[in-house]
Amino acid sequence: MAIRDWPVGERPRERLINQGARTLSDAELLAIFLRTGVRGRSALDLARELLQRFGGLRALLSAPRDTFCAAPGLGDAKYAQLQATLELGRRHLGEHLQRGNALQSPDDTARVLLARLRDYPFEVFAVLFLDNRHRVIAFEEMFRGTIDGASVHPREVVRSALGHNAAAVILCHNHPSGVAEPSDADRQITARLRNALELVDVRLLDHLVVGDQSYCSMAQRGLV
Repeated sequence: MAIRDWPVGERPRERLINQGARTLSDAELLAIFLRTGVRGRSALDLARELLQRFGGLRALLSAPRDTFCAAPGLGDAKYAQLQATLELGRRHLGEHLQRGNALQSPDDTARVLLARLRDYPFEVFAVLFLDNRHRVIAFEEMFRGTIDGASVHPREVVRSALGHNAAAVILCHNHPSGVAEPSDADRQITARLRNALELVDVRLLDHLVVGDQSYCSMAQRGLV
């Protein structure tokens, strides 16, 4: 039976409008995105099959284009729509890091950085540059590496900090393994960067390590 033939109170789109998006399951949200099913299967049936096939919502959303488009009911048009939707979400979150915004709480900032960096299949080292009131000046993804690590150059971080006239910085990098636990190399580069930044009177406030669903604040660990 097509979703349009369901009772109004059971249709995902109507439930979203009346009860809010948070009340819907992953399959129901995906069904709204798909809009239509395939022969013999409703959009919700197809959504459930896709989630099972890919192993979950996040795996589906981050699937390579060829893999995504090869699934039944999907294709280039749906891939383009999905990428646009994901980018809108990232930009919505990224507004927290726009120039002139003051950081309201470490947790809020960490959640934004988690969303920005966690899906990269390689390490990305980023820096959030702040003024003396902890207002955002700029956010830069400065170094990229393999799944094993990124080559971080303190000289380049210092140069960017001076270029932005930053008073403080927050460092952040992801662990593609999904484990948000600082390594010995993370501790060493944090110490090198702290020492280099101190020479130009720029404070290192924190170094966040981003995993799959969590993050670690090295400042809270006493490692900054």
